[in-house]
Amino acid sequence: MWLRTYSTSLYLFLYLPIALIMLFSFNAGRSGLAFECCSVQWFGRAFSNPFIMEALGNSALIASCSAVLATLFGTLAVFGLQRAGAKVRLVFDALTYCAIIIPGIVIGISTLIAFISVFDLINPLLAQLIPSFPKLNMGFFTVVAAHSLFTMALVMVIVRSRVDSLDKALQEASADLYAPPLETFWRVTLPQITPAIMAGFLLAFTFSFDDFIIAFFVAGPETTLPIYIFSSIRRGVTPEINAVSTVIICASLALLFTSRYLQNRRTGASHA
Repeated sequence: MWLRTYSTSLYLFLYLPIALIMLFSFNAGRSGLAFECCSVQWFGRAFSNPFIMEALGNSALIASCSAVLATLFGTLAVFGLQRAGAKVRLVFDALTYCAIIIPGIVIGISTLIAFISVFDLINPLLAQLIPSFPKLNMGFFTVVAAHSLFTMALVMVIVRSRVDSLDKALQEASADLYAPPLETFWRVTLPQITPAIMAGFLLAFTFSFDDFIIAFFVAGPETTLPIYIFSSIRRGVTPEINAVSTVIICASLALLFTSRYLQNRRTGASHA
């Protein structure tokens, strides 16, 4: 009984603040902290705000590019590690999980220092070789690079679990029928791991879109939606910010549930 009470209290503690944000997004008043029922006006105002729409577009573009790169390189890394020795795989597995466990602020500071060091080294060389070449600075590409490296670890964990559970007999049968390795990959392996790849892509997109800490360090003048929200709440929480937060929460949950569904569907099919 007490375990059920503890679990219920824990979930209320986690999700009640989120529910309150969603409730306050339908506020009819102008205060973000005092609820007056009920209106959807703030959703219209939020999405007619050019600054919010610009930040939303930046976040969507960054998340899309990061998710594509993370999915591509993460999947390739999984197949590369399949051919490595047990000790090498153990080392890279540890590094992969470290990338997930390490706090975001550590990743943000480390990538900031890395980019500054690289730019200080490359910019003088470019200025001598190509005087008209623009100076490399923080911005869109640094955020994409940082998010790609972080989310690639998530993709690797998801795809790796699917690859390890593949039925090797199907690949051996394809080889027995004289199919070359590349054709075996396209016709046998890839269809089986596609749901895991899509799940990894959606998860990478979600984490990149929602990230504030890493983007805050490496975005430079670029403004993503989480950075805009953080800057706005310094002046006070408004129903407009609550409305944007509600949309982000709903979109993130939809992507996460879709990712989970894709993983479960393939897992269920493999056990059938």
